[in-house]
Amino acid sequence: MHSGSTPSGSPTRAVSGGALDARLPLALLEAVKAIDTPEAELDAELVHELRNKRLGLSETVLQQIRRYQDAVKRQQRIAFDEVLALARLIGRRPDADLAFREAGRRWARAAIATIGSAGRSAATALPSLIGRPIALRHLRHIAKKFMNATLVRQGSSLVLEVAASVSVDAAARGAGCGLYEAAFREALHVLADTDGAVEHVMCRARGDAHCQWRADWRR
Repeated sequence: MHSGSTPSGSPTRAVSGGALDARLPLALLEAVKAIDTPEAELDAELVHELRNKRLGLSETVLQQIRRYQDAVKRQQRIAFDEVLALARLIGRRPDADLAFREAGRRWARAAIATIGSAGRSAATALPSLIGRPIALRHLRHIAKKFMNATLVRQGSSLVLEVAASVSVDAAARGAGCGLYEAAFREALHVLADTDGAVEHVMCRARGDAHCQWRADWRR
């Protein structure tokens, strides 16, 4: 692999990886669309003007959202380089950190929705002795299938490791890593009833071999 650089100018190794679940690029675009959509109703002329100025309201983005929605239904995966280019495009926004974190939460919720309601309820409603192993199984499944990641338990902590983060070099000051942090936090909140801090303990942008996040596993 050759050396590249992050938007902030620090060196990092070139990023590559396998095809990704379509829920990830869909979450990225839906987050941008939600952020760029005005809260108040506007007249048709102003809406047209905003569509020309705001990425999330452009016809191109709306077409891509429909394409990714169709890919989710067909269980088609999206090429890593395509999602990487999308992440880097979003990373140039002044609100990139907000966009990546909103996308992370949406990504996690979309992945969790693939788990049956009974399984989701069991993870949090049953006593810890039974519910925690169920939650851990669901979290590992989501990490592997949707995030191309591994999740291991280390005592009272869970460690999420991503060998090929699609957003590691997407934005300045590591804002792109908020995508995985927010997704991890949301998954822990929904499936394990935890709401603690998620620490970014290793990062490829800082020269580490992988990106890694650690979170407290206790309720």
